[in-house]
Amino acid sequence: MVAFGKKLKETQIQEWQGYYINYKLLKKKVNRYTQQIQVGQQDRPYVLKDFARMLDDQIERIVLFLLEQQGALASRLSDLGEQHDLLLQQQDESRICELQEAYRAVGRDLLRLLNFVEMNAIGLRKILKKFDKRFGYGFADYYVKTRANHPYSQLRQVFKQVGVGAVVGAISRNLADLQDHHGSYVSIYDQPAPSHLDPVVDSIKAAVNRLSHSTNFLEYLGKHAFIMQDDELTSPSEDHDVEKRYHFMSLLLNLVNTFLYMVNTYIIVPTADNYALSLGAAATVCGVIIGSMAVAQVFSSVYFSAWSNRSYLRPLVFSSIILLVGNTLYALAYDLNSIAILLIGRLCCGLGSARAVNRRYISDCVPLKLRMQASAGFVSASALGMACGPALACLFQTNFKIYKITFNEDTLPGWFMAVAWLVFLLWLWISFREPSLETKEEIVPQEANAGILINYAVENGPTQPLLLNSEAKQVDENEDRDYDDSEESAEIVHKPVTSIASAYRLLTPSVKVQLFVYFMLKYAMEILLAESSVITTYYFIWSTSSVAIFLACLGLTVLPVNIIIGNYISNIFEERQVLLASEIIVCIGILLSFNIATPYTVPQYVSSAFVTFVAAEVLEGVNLSLLSRVMSSRLSRGTYNGGLLSTEAGTLARVIADGTITLSGYLGESRLLNATLLPSLFICISSIFATCFTYNSLY
Repeated sequence: MVAFGKKLKETQIQEWQGYYINYKLLKKKVNRYTQQIQVGQQDRPYVLKDFARMLDDQIERIVLFLLEQQGALASRLSDLGEQHDLLLQQQDESRICELQEAYRAVGRDLLRLLNFVEMNAIGLRKILKKFDKRFGYGFADYYVKTRANHPYSQLRQVFKQVGVGAVVGAISRNLADLQDHHGSYVSIYDQPAPSHLDPVVDSIKAAVNRLSHSTNFLEYLGKHAFIMQDDELTSPSEDHDVEKRYHFMSLLLNLVNTFLYMVNTYIIVPTADNYALSLGAAATVCGVIIGSMAVAQVFSSVYFSAWSNRSYLRPLVFSSIILLVGNTLYALAYDLNSIAILLIGRLCCGLGSARAVNRRYISDCVPLKLRMQASAGFVSASALGMACGPALACLFQTNFKIYKITFNEDTLPGWFMAVAWLVFLLWLWISFREPSLETKEEIVPQEANAGILINYAVENGPTQPLLLNSEAKQVDENEDRDYDDSEESAEIVHKPVTSIASAYRLLTPSVKVQLFVYFMLKYAMEILLAESSVITTYYFIWSTSSVAIFLACLGLTVLPVNIIIGNYISNIFEERQVLLASEIIVCIGILLSFNIATPYTVPQYVSSAFVTFVAAEVLEGVNLSLLSRVMSSRLSRGTYNGGLLSTEAGTLARVIADGTITLSGYLGESRLLNATLLPSLFICISSIFATCFTYNSLY
């Protein structure tokens, strides 16, 4: 099948010369625009309009050719349908094989057409990315959104594939009819789906799946996980290697690890202030108790990310063991009457944060066709854990002793999580399959070669057949020297960074602003969640159960809000517009939370908390979706990747927020609310101004 694919591409490129997107011409045009703007001959509005017009002309030529070819295929299928009808009347089974082969020939021609669409789609994405990289603003986002939703859009015709679906259906139906029934001629619509598809139909469906995107919600939620999708540069050989390394149970264990860690993080929030009081500390020490886990996570994220370069099983085993120890120490601190033991237990829990390993496993060991769903699963597991943690704390309203060990609402969260991590450790040891390291190491050079081969195919497809990798690399280097001296070579583009400083140098001003926005929203959310038990006890005399139910309800808003944003809001507004609007709403929620009038009421606190939390959740999804598109591709792999940078920014925000709560506690519980909201308000306003300053470069 691979040999057939290579032959197919070579003959197709020769026969359909002139119908591919002219990548070389567009690339020269971008270089010319750059020179004209530098010397002041053209302004940016003209460049945008002129380049959009050129792309429209190119895509229109492609679409008209596509419709012409689809019409030819439809005509052939119509003729074959007439022969099929005659065959039904004559009951001549000797011609079945001949007719089957004729349908397969149409299928092979359809496969050529799908390859034509795929090559042009890659060329379009590459030129849009090049234009944005050169001029520094979101032309790609503007062009795709304006053309994709317009009723007369030619771009829409390329990606909808309505005609292709009809042809695939006709070929599949008739081949199945001829193959499975041999004279009975029962409709396939009345029978179960065939277990073994014809190889041609199977290849067509695989090609259609490559061209089709996930649903908006899955795509949005997948980007929310910030697992960068480098699909353009993924070669078939690489994806085949990843498929060999993929193991469903291992992926499931990574998602369970994510879920349990989020439960572990939030299960103590409703009872942390009571636990501190029972050990003789102030209630506001809950900020240190909650934040100590985040302090340790700042360091654990780095060494777990580095460890995942060599293994996945060992860091997950270490994570489970240290979380088991940490939760046991947290629970024993009550009987030992030691705040130090309690903090050491929480630090151990933070040192067991394997979220970097979970993200890395999805990025490296899940096939491209499943990666978006796995990324969405990562976010869903996190959200579910965030809601389940406080809800479980609500169930632990009991008090008894076994020997000298106390089990009550303060210690049961620790004992419960210790048992959960022990069970997970046993499951992990039995079921996890370590991916092959040899395959993993071989992927890096394959990625570089794949990128060069695709680049050469797109640029030279209309004139020459595909070359060997070494020849393509040499030609590509020569063309880059002539047409784009500033473009990085494939080796440099795919080389992962080796330090935090190197990663920081790759961040553009707009990316830095988005990381600051991420810091802001995590700070605001941590202030809201971590001090909730102290605030509600002081103002409203809420019980632990009431606090737990309130926090669980907040956590349950995560997925519904993301569904609304992913399916509707993001299709109506640009993501940068949603970003700025969400920041403003977060600011409004913080302002509504201040205790200015007396008495401070439950409706005011609850409504302002929901406004702040929901807006922050919207902001997080949009922010990470933008980051996944604009961050350098060099940060999609290696130890110091984009996921690590965003995790560090969010974790640092949590550490500072928890420290703010504890320090503000020295002012007294009556001033705690306003004292913690003031820094949050200042950071939020700063992020709004920063976003406005870089608004035109966000896309």
